[in-house]
Amino acid sequence: MYVALNQPHKQNTMEALVKFVQDEFVTKKEFPAFGAGDTITVYYEIKEGAKTRTQFFRGVVIQKRGNGSSETFTIRKMSGTIGVERIFPVNMPALQKIEINKKGVVRRARIFYFRGLTGKKARIKEKRG
Repeated sequence: MYVALNQPHKQNTMEALVKFVQDEFVTKKEFPAFGAGDTITVYYEIKEGAKTRTQFFRGVVIQKRGNGSSETFTIRKMSGTIGVERIFPVNMPALQKIEINKKGVVRRARIFYFRGLTGKKARIKEKRG
């Protein structure tokens, strides 16, 4: 009984410690604010042997999840008739920059229903102004 009551306290202390380490020691890159429904372009570096080159991935943000150093976001694009999704960690060293192409208007934080839509139904309203 004593251990069960003591357990949440340990977890809160551990969470606070992890948060402190993330805030102090993990370098956070500054990217523009974006969310689900936005169309963005992500530029990232690829190493092939001794050469490095920059590649970009443009698509709609399906979700953002996590916080701190473990934050990730998922982008979906159509390559021909095939849907391609890619998950990017926010503090991946290879990430160079993120450009916001369009701000979308959606009413969900995670738009997984977007995977099943095709044609005109797969359009997202653009935020004006």
